[in-house]
Amino acid sequence: MAKTVWSIDPVHSEIGFSVKHMMISKAKGTFDTFEGTLKADVDDLDNAEIEASIDAASINTNDENRDGHLKSGDFFDVENYPTITFVGKDIQKKREDRFDVTGDLTMVGTTKEVTLDVTFEGQSKDPISGNMVAGFSGETTINRKEFGLTWNAAVETGGVLVGEVVKVNLELELHKQE
Repeated sequence: MAKTVWSIDPVHSEIGFSVKHMMISKAKGTFDTFEGTLKADVDDLDNAEIEASIDAASINTNDENRDGHLKSGDFFDVENYPTITFVGKDIQKKREDRFDVTGDLTMVGTTKEVTLDVTFEGQSKDPISGNMVAGFSGETTINRKEFGLTWNAAVETGGVLVGEVVKVNLELELHKQE
């Protein structure tokens, strides 16, 4: 079948993350502004084309002061690097609805290959718009230091304020473009 363009619906999607905080808990957040496309036959994702971008300044941890620090030169440096991008390079089917999606993730001017564990949740016809909709969920972990996000502070009881490993979670609803 021919490839169809599917676009992320940001209202029904979420890009979230969590990272160890003070060695004892997790800080969580989301990016609230993002877009992306999938060019594929959703019944055969082998040759799909995937591109996504995130507005780094849209980071939201429900703490205005922390968000300001994350936008600064200590972390995302959004003035100089306003966009985080992902470009898919390879998709390997693991099971009927599970895929390894490998691509280039670029943050703060550094590009690294990452692999997402993605589940195709299925597709349905939206009863309001009549449009076909597909759902995907996915996750990966990255080491923030590999992207130059090295700021940290020592904790008096031992360890550091911010962990190195960041877990990324995706819940995506994509709408078929006519």
